Amino acid sequence: MKRVNFLSSLFPSLYDLAMQPLEKRKFRKIRSEILSMVDGRVLEVGAGTGINFPLYKNADRVDAIEPNQAMIEKSISRKNAAAVPIHIHRQSAEDLEFADKTFDSAVATLVFCTIPNPDKALAEIRRVCKPTAKILFFEHVKMEQPALAFAQEALNPLWKRICDGCHLNRDTLLAIQKSGMKVTNVTPYYKGLFLVMECENSDGSL
Repeated sequence: MKRVNFLSSLFPSLYDLAMQPLEKRKFRKIRSEILSMVDGRVLEVGAGTGINFPLYKNADRVDAIEPNQAMIEKSISRKNAAAVPIHIHRQSAEDLEFADKTFDSAVATLVFCTIPNPDKALAEIRRVCKPTAKILFFEHVKMEQPALAFAQEALNPLWKRICDGCHLNRDTLLAIQKSGMKVTNVTPYYKGLFLVMECENSDGSL
């Protein structure tokens, strides 16, 4: 158990290194395409080490929330180099400290796997976004193929301990649909392991 906790504590330092091969191969292009769609005042949920910060072009301002102080500290250099104003807030996604209908757009990339209460977080995103706001997600999800889904379930307990609470088996698309957001487009990658989900805030009511 001590070894697992030690690895988990190192996660913020190892995250960028571990993700580098995927980022170079595909993820950076996906992130760039997603972030080109957002404008106005933007909420970024779970900003992590700020990997998205250099990719914002059209936003007037980005309010980036992140609960992990070590992640925030690693993101500062990217914040300072960004082309748009970035404001980092140490907050949890389930308890956003913003007024209702504040944001024109929202984005979450590879974060809903770690949020303890994703349903509450989705409700909070809806609350702080304006009616018809564009809300974009890039997440890994539970796969439809039975054998692969079974493997995700089997690996999940150990994976959560090592990877800072990351769940391999979350059906994030279903959670988004149940939240009341209008899903306008879904693009799968890597045989459906990763999804880009483009959504609107419907009428903005909960």
